[in-house]
Amino acid sequence: MTIGRDEFEDLVAEAMDAIPEPFASALDEVAVVVEEHARGDMGPLYGLYIGVPLTEGGLPSGILPARIAIYMHPLIDHYPARPDMVEQVRITVLHELGHHLGFDEDELEDLGYA
Repeated sequence: MTIGRDEFEDLVAEAMDAIPEPFASALDEVAVVVEEHARGDMGPLYGLYIGVPLTEGGLPSGILPARIAIYMHPLIDHYPARPDMVEQVRITVLHELGHHLGFDEDELEDLGYA
């Protein structure tokens, strides 16, 4: 399947728009960006949360605001069927937002976002 960056960014935006409150408002504090892929030493990540989870209190002085990166590749490469890719984009956005909300990997897996 061929999908361009603009279309992929639209899929990420649609996944973000579908998040219900009160969780959606947590996205107001996070920059969500689409990148081609993670650094080579990080493996084939679908997404990455960089920041201080809300459960840790306020942002320490000198720390950049939270950021979620959604990696276009390998999502497109691993999910050639569009419906599967759309679903995995949704899960990836929810997974990374979960980290911002303070969920660990086990909790996210229990919720079906791993």
